[in-house]
Amino acid sequence: MLSAVLLRISVLACCLLIGVAPFRAQPQQHATRPLQLDHGVQWSRDPATGELRLITPGQAAASQPGDAGREAHPLRVLTQMVAVTCTVSTPDGVAVPSLRREDFRILDDDAERRISYFDASTEPASVALVIDASPSVLRDSEEMKQAADALIGALAPLDEAAVVDFSAHTYLQLGFSDVREQIRRAVARVNVKDLLGDTGGSNIYQAVYLAARELFPGRSGRKAILLLTDGQDSGLGLSLDPASETAAPGRPADHLTFEDVARFLADEDIQVFAVSTENRPKIMTPEWLAAHQNATLVDRSARTAGIAPYTLYLAELVRRAGGQLYFLRETETMANTFRQVAEKIRAEYTLGFYPGANPPSDPAPARPVDPGQADTLRTEALARAGWHSLRVEVVGQSDIRISHRAAYYVPAIPH
Repeated sequence: MLSAVLLRISVLACCLLIGVAPFRAQPQQHATRPLQLDHGVQWSRDPATGELRLITPGQAAASQPGDAGREAHPLRVLTQMVAVTCTVSTPDGVAVPSLRREDFRILDDDAERRISYFDASTEPASVALVIDASPSVLRDSEEMKQAADALIGALAPLDEAAVVDFSAHTYLQLGFSDVREQIRRAVARVNVKDLLGDTGGSNIYQAVYLAARELFPGRSGRKAILLLTDGQDSGLGLSLDPASETAAPGRPADHLTFEDVARFLADEDIQVFAVSTENRPKIMTPEWLAAHQNATLVDRSARTAGIAPYTLYLAELVRRAGGQLYFLRETETMANTFRQVAEKIRAEYTLGFYPGANPPSDPAPARPVDPGQADTLRTEALARAGWHSLRVEVVGQSDIRISHRAAYYVPAIPH
């Protein structure tokens, strides 16, 4: 026994003398090899509720025949506190800090609701950089990477960023990290030429959806996607016909739609800051966008507005999720623009309310809680299933701009 102990001590001493560490479990490192997020995934739409489900290869193997047809059930609606993240800024884009709960009004389907939760904390933000690497952006790719780098430099020290790039397929280069060098290396790996063989078009909205599903569930605090793209999606078949947004009759049901993407972002309260490499349409001024904040941009008037459908849908995604649309070519200094983006994310306010009714006993929480996880605050059958419009106002101030998701969605759930 003593000889065995002495032998182990001798081996350890030799390892230390020659500079070789004895074997031990190494800390997990971020993978440098990108993970394809859409590998083997399938889509399935619940015929009873209309909800889209993403099925991974493992889930598909475990599913039972006939599962998709189990729809003959009555529906119920479970609702809980709805969180609404807002950015408040001056007309020239400067964030407005230090507002209080009593400065805000929130309207749910035009009915004012009591603000049951308010937070203006400096909790770290989670920002996913989703970068187009399809052939159509080859000439803009270096500028896009410089723009992403400018945002990284403007983030607060504890903010975290993730990096996703896409062409026909979607690749996770880096999960959330607060190590700036790791994030910059991940952005540097984004290379359009590497994906020239990734044929099948540019699936912008699928990439946004997959990045949101992969990265944000379970995360609290402010959540945002910075999308850098030309907007020319080839996956969803979008047109100036509003029916192209949905799984309308005559279109495949088990297929991702623009409505599904907007719904998921709204459900997770993830804001979108989109940067288009195209030129800004003349009519699409910041004032025009602000005037259309409470109504869809994809309507009959869009046919005569002279806006390319792919730019119109970028603006519509931003309108519905909250955030802002920028145009890369009109940016005087990228560093200043993305500093403003980072400041807006850091200065966001979170408001919470109960949908459908104002409970008679609804005291404000004594300490901050995560509205998305407040299971004890859950109520039943207070709100109808479907979309509900949202509007947030700052009392007595008409010269500021408020950005927030345009609606929230209440799913119908089979018993």
